[in-house]
Amino acid sequence: MEFRIDRTAFAEAVGRAVRALPARTPVPVLGGLLLEADAGRLAVTGFDFEAAVRVAADAEVAVPGRVLVLGRRLLDVCRVLPEGPVSCALEASRFTVEADGTRFGLSTLPVAEYPALPVPPAPYGTVDGAAFATAVAQVAVAAGRDDTLPLLTGVQLRLDGGEMTLAASDRYRYAVRRLQWQPGAAAEGVVDALLPARRLLDVARSLGRCEDVLIGWDPAAGGGLIGFEGGPTRTALRLLDGRLPTYKSLFDMAGAAVAEVECEGLAEAVRRVAVVAEANSPVRLDFASDGSVMLRAGYGDDVAVQRLPATLTGADEMPVAFNPAYLLDALTSFESPRVRLELLGAGQRALLHAVPDGGAAEVAGETAGEHRHLLMSVKQLV
Repeated sequence: MEFRIDRTAFAEAVGRAVRALPARTPVPVLGGLLLEADAGRLAVTGFDFEAAVRVAADAEVAVPGRVLVLGRRLLDVCRVLPEGPVSCALEASRFTVEADGTRFGLSTLPVAEYPALPVPPAPYGTVDGAAFATAVAQVAVAAGRDDTLPLLTGVQLRLDGGEMTLAASDRYRYAVRRLQWQPGAAAEGVVDALLPARRLLDVARSLGRCEDVLIGWDPAAGGGLIGFEGGPTRTALRLLDGRLPTYKSLFDMAGAAVAEVECEGLAEAVRRVAVVAEANSPVRLDFASDGSVMLRAGYGDDVAVQRLPATLTGADEMPVAFNPAYLLDALTSFESPRVRLELLGAGQRALLHAVPDGGAAEVAGETAGEHRHLLMSVKQLV
């Protein structure tokens, strides 16, 4: 095996593929990246049974072949390589990397012990890369981090006709985002897939600059994998078992008071007053019909307050309190200048969604804004 490649292209391919490697594994070969050189192309693959990432790059291939190299060590080498062409070769059991007089020798892993890679699912449709990356980021903040409850660490992806719905919940919040996608000729019926949120977020970010992202799905194969391909990167993700509970009844906010406030200003105020709050202490928001909301946090002499302009309809006053980290996650997930909060009161649900640039927010319900974020308010007010 012998090839020559641009340093930037090599480092980018290795950097993307290495994100699929497990942090720790009892199987040494899973810490390796598989490099395959043939016919003017180098393919770099990382795999850990949950995800397979394959990144292709142009290369001058003198001798075709494949080699398995420790992924994070190869990434460290790529980071310190000088700019320009890089020459790589397999010499017996050593993989050499050379650029501008600098030469590295790396030990290799047995390719024969590397597990078989999953077959990429068949093409099923396409979605805009930037819109997909934004949508995944908006809902992934609501996914759980507790690996003992794997169901809640996922993002539910639903494909129904020309609409894609992404949803995530950790029991204390529930984020939903809808966007358009283009079904392919093979697309039929409804697809429901629960994907690891962290993995999906990595995939979406890596494909955010792609004009179109090809989605792969093969219901005939049991639907155990879903694929994403854009530019030189192809990823297959293994699905989680189960599905999230439905959200329609949770998002029914009949009888709620409605507040509107400038989104960035509210987020900045939450950050400011929360500096005096103890860990897990809430931030209280007192909405009033006089056109303001008072934020307060802290106890005793260690307190902070700030008043902001806000509108309130459906009640003369509405005091609520939230975990400040959860509230900030929700507010910063919106791209609109103003946000609408439908409030049922302390200890009850609060539904946030964007206020369109043209004026008042849309009516709550299934036809409301394309991104909605549900939070549970705190029973004990500050």
